[in-house]
Amino acid sequence: MANVYNKKLIVILGPTASGKTKLALKLAKKFKGEIVSADSRQIYKEMNIGTAKPTKKETKSIPYYLIDVISPNEDFNVALYKKLAVEKIINIQKKGKIPFLVGGTGLYISSITDNISFPVVTPDKKLRKNLEKKTAMELFKIYKKSDPEGSKLIDKNNKRRLVRAIEVCKTTGKSFWQQREKQKPIFDVLKIGIKIKKEELKKRIKKRTDAMFKSGLEKEVKKLYKKYCFLPVFHTIGYQEFKEYFEGKTNREETKKLIELHTLQFAKRQMTWFKQSKKILWIKNREEAEKLIKNFLRQKKSQP
Repeated sequence: MANVYNKKLIVILGPTASGKTKLALKLAKKFKGEIVSADSRQIYKEMNIGTAKPTKKETKSIPYYLIDVISPNEDFNVALYKKLAVEKIINIQKKGKIPFLVGGTGLYISSITDNISFPVVTPDKKLRKNLEKKTAMELFKIYKKSDPEGSKLIDKNNKRRLVRAIEVCKTTGKSFWQQREKQKPIFDVLKIGIKIKKEELKKRIKKRTDAMFKSGLEKEVKKLYKKYCFLPVFHTIGYQEFKEYFEGKTNREETKKLIELHTLQFAKRQMTWFKQSKKILWIKNREEAEKLIKNFLRQKKSQP
């Protein structure tokens, strides 16, 4: 049994609030799988409500890896993520289970499915300290000058990723994006994307944001704000919007609306990334996903 599905990997991706976690849990249960998260924020401890982490009840029913791995003040990057994720996926395969890679962080997913190698650069603490004082817009302008091609693909609102990209460019004197290399694939991959109409996504984002506030998002953010407000990780949707609220510049309802807006804008950026891949099979419901998975698991080797 241990080698029947050796090398098989199923990816469930899509924009934020599209229902990836819910779908993946049902599919993993049906196909005797285990889940590896591909979310650049759920990997942090303490950041629970605002990152829409799966609940303890959900992770108890199906093993769910790479959430709550590090503290918000620890350094982390895609190269470290890839190392951890590959280890988890191989361990799942050795148990004769099906690994499901689930999330919306495009670069994390590509690092696994395309087996991308990244430049090894030691963190420059002095440079980082200076860069972290700047806004995301300022960082993006700096990065664009160093790496025009990479700037077309990077998330220009992700301060942590921008700081790292600038650091690599300045340290190596080369484009961060050009230093990424696709190597021979490690896994036989099926990519399933959740297709959802814009209006439906807007409704889901609003509903999820309302639920977050009812679950105590403000209390969670206030606690984290005291400890991490000056760190890049705090520039995360669902957290960064509270800064002006805590300073008395906006009210609670305005903060909620801002989170909804930023989440929708983020979803658009995610889809821009995913549209680069021609290998994603877009589905509208669980039945379509199940059919694709059954066919995939029957194949000795999926088509390139």
